[in-house]
Amino acid sequence: MIDDIRFEGSAPLQQQLYQQLSARILHQRFPPGSRLPASRLLAADLGISRNTVNAVYDQLKAEGFLQSRAGKGIFVHEDINHRRLFEQQADTSPIASAALPPLPDPRLGAPAGTLRADGKACLPFSPGLPDLEAFPIRAWNRVLHHQESRLALRGYGDFQGYRPLRQAIASYLRSSRGLRCGEHQVIITNGAQQGLSLIADVFLQPGDRVLSENPGYRGARYALERHGSTLIPVPLKQQVLDVEALTRLGPAKLLYCTPTHQYPMGGILDISQRMALVQWAMRNQTWIIEDDYDSEFHFYNKPFAAIQGMFDNAPVLYVGSFSKTLLPGLRVGYLVVPEALVEAFVWHKRISGGETPLLSQATIAEFMDSGQFSRHLRRMRQLYRDKWSHFQARVTEHLSGLVTPVAESAGMHLVLEGAFDDAEVSSKLRNLGYGSTPLSAHFIGTASRQGLVMGFASANAAQIDGCVEALASVLSAGQGRA
Repeated sequence: MIDDIRFEGSAPLQQQLYQQLSARILHQRFPPGSRLPASRLLAADLGISRNTVNAVYDQLKAEGFLQSRAGKGIFVHEDINHRRLFEQQADTSPIASAALPPLPDPRLGAPAGTLRADGKACLPFSPGLPDLEAFPIRAWNRVLHHQESRLALRGYGDFQGYRPLRQAIASYLRSSRGLRCGEHQVIITNGAQQGLSLIADVFLQPGDRVLSENPGYRGARYALERHGSTLIPVPLKQQVLDVEALTRLGPAKLLYCTPTHQYPMGGILDISQRMALVQWAMRNQTWIIEDDYDSEFHFYNKPFAAIQGMFDNAPVLYVGSFSKTLLPGLRVGYLVVPEALVEAFVWHKRISGGETPLLSQATIAEFMDSGQFSRHLRRMRQLYRDKWSHFQARVTEHLSGLVTPVAESAGMHLVLEGAFDDAEVSSKLRNLGYGSTPLSAHFIGTASRQGLVMGFASANAAQIDGCVEALASVLSAGQGRA
């Protein structure tokens, strides 16, 4: 069936049909040997006379475009020389000489060095990557198979998200993170990154000021400055957001922070700092974006309560995802926003990303409701605690004097600071099969510190030993020295 042919203008139908069919053959939309519809069917589909179609087919056969096969139908000629035919018509084709439309402003493109090389996004020590082999795939598949036969999950869903999953998330966040929310405030997103992009869509206009931790999460920076807003760096003090510095920086539309586990330095805002932060935000009419990065993985203490639930009517937009707690490949995250903002967020999600796949949402919902999610988190905390201890021990043993670990008993990564060219050393490690990101890449503007952000959660014991030895060799040899 050919359903994209349109007749426009005053030119005869036969001429228009000939031009459109020949163009499709020349550009190999109908490749050599492909079968065309019978003239009766094509005429019925296009609402034109069969004689018109036969006349066009005859003309195309005479010119070598088509050939008939007795008892089988009409086919694109297998020996057609597309290059010769295309070159013959190139000089007379209005498409060939037309200029390209204006190109977009290059400043709207991706910042240099932000794209990962193919096949190297999941190397051991890649920050943010959980232990994929430790995921309970059999238990997950049982839940998945239970959900996949449901007819209701095969169609379209709610742009806000699958209600049972929103209910499960709200219940989990109330009990484990202290949030004040109901399922009607939860919006399911395609990963935390879409959540950050939606915040920018809802709140920001060109020229708006946005405050952001420095160093901080690069994904937030890319999302929040893409509408032409001005990103203002907020320094850290003792590995956490310097709340006192906010008074010197002036008001802003948004402030992005990771208060329960600063990324990448790992500090935690204490209660007095959180109170001061919320008071400052309320005085300055600033919305706080609370990214609960890695907050579930505190090894010696329970996860700290989120700012969103600590104060009545706190101006907080809460961002989370299942990329670290379950699998990055699920691409499922969530926002918790005040009820008055839900409609605006759902509208922007509808036009920018659409629905989140229902089957994934339903599987996560059952995984949470059945208690398997909580059990999985407990196992991962113990596993990551053991890896964290092993990694620190090897760093102390082999890298003493070469790096200074910034150690916090939480999260899935460790920062190793040092006086070396962190971009060059990170590149050398990648060539040896180990992931990392340069600490300098997390700064807005000029970096004031050098080091490596090492995601130990994705590495096994042998890989930890091998990576530390490789790093010791690179640094001891003086390669990458600043």
